[in-house]
Amino acid sequence: MPQERGLVKDELASHVRDIARALGGKLSEQEIEKELSSYLNVYRVSLDTAKRSIVKKHGGNPANLAIGINKTIRELLPGEQSVNLLVRLVSVNEKEVTPEGQGTKKILFGILGDPTATVPFTAWEPLNGPVATGDVLRVQNAYTKEYRGQIQVNFGLRTIVSKEKADALPEYKGGSPLPYAGTPTPFQVDRLREGTSNVAVTARILSTETREVEVEGAKKLVYGGVLADETGKTRFTAWKDFGLKEDEVVRIEGAYVRPWRGIPELSFDERSNVVRLKGDTLPPLTKLAESPRVWVEDLAERGGGVDVTVRGILIDMREGSGLVYRCPECRRVLRKGACRIHGEVKGDPDLRVKAVLDDGSGALTAVFDRELTEALLDKTLDACIAQAKEAMSQDIVRDELADILVAQPMETRGNVTSDDYGLMMIVQTAKILKVDVQQEARQMLEGLEGSA
Repeated sequence: MPQERGLVKDELASHVRDIARALGGKLSEQEIEKELSSYLNVYRVSLDTAKRSIVKKHGGNPANLAIGINKTIRELLPGEQSVNLLVRLVSVNEKEVTPEGQGTKKILFGILGDPTATVPFTAWEPLNGPVATGDVLRVQNAYTKEYRGQIQVNFGLRTIVSKEKADALPEYKGGSPLPYAGTPTPFQVDRLREGTSNVAVTARILSTETREVEVEGAKKLVYGGVLADETGKTRFTAWKDFGLKEDEVVRIEGAYVRPWRGIPELSFDERSNVVRLKGDTLPPLTKLAESPRVWVEDLAERGGGVDVTVRGILIDMREGSGLVYRCPECRRVLRKGACRIHGEVKGDPDLRVKAVLDDGSGALTAVFDRELTEALLDKTLDACIAQAKEAMSQDIVRDELADILVAQPMETRGNVTSDDYGLMMIVQTAKILKVDVQQEARQMLEGLEGSA
């Protein structure tokens, strides 16, 4: 191939080093370079054939040549079967595990870094020699998986790991929000974004819970809840029991952010560090537990929010509002008496509102449950069923809701999730306001512009 024979010296050098590693130092790099150039330019064979021929000729195993795709950490995707990396060990630890059907074995785990990002890794097989934090490694034929919502690099039987000189990897020069040296980056809660890793968050624990999940076929306890700082709240999941208790202030270092129904969620595990801080480091729990008022525009940029308050005008009532009937199996709303999963079924009656709430910066879908809808109507579900039977139409309940709510200023509070269809608030509390929301929005925007 012409592009292979036209390799520049720097490009050729990486293939020369690849051959040298496969031969275990039997030939010098100068000898390999000369022979490789001959294969490419005189015999005019492909680069892959040339490399395999040289290794085989000198008694090496061609299988030890790098066959993976050269990538930076930022370019990695889950499910890649063979990638090559040039990385520095940001941290490395050893632990014993007992894989199913096997005896106890020691594995290495930690963090890899390059000038683009950092990523967790696990070495499931012994390496050729000892490694330490700060070492530069050339990794061939590694594979990636998504583990706990984050990409992880794995070293397996086919993976070849060799040390390089310390200057083989350039120093970190920016371009990534993550410090190359491995120091966690401080984030306030409202700045957490999906995909960010190696973050440090100082927050107060508002609530805790324990739940069981299935990880790779095995049951595991995880420890979650809600935490907050002065900027807002977020859900968290701890994959190790750090003994977190409600109302304590902690600094969590080495965490990462994954999505939960589109909302950024803070996750951390045994690689992370949790430090208890003095209680007066942050405002008291009663203050942080309040629901902050936010703009829809900000929620769209964040990807959602936990326990937030939005004020706006309810501008439209969506289809499926009012008196509805749900599938008794999956609770989906029936369309013309049929569930899209379970077909024609006898539905259970329910009340709900699906409305569009606009605050001047953007709009979201607000979903009100039966209890809230009954309160807004000042009417029970049974009364609505009787009203619909008398009118011989379910639409009468929807029309009454529209008369009450559409064009009204409202304040709603709840969790806001995000998906391909936009933002959706599952409303926990709601009230019709006696204020001019549009005027208030203009005043707030003018205030923000004036302080910019």
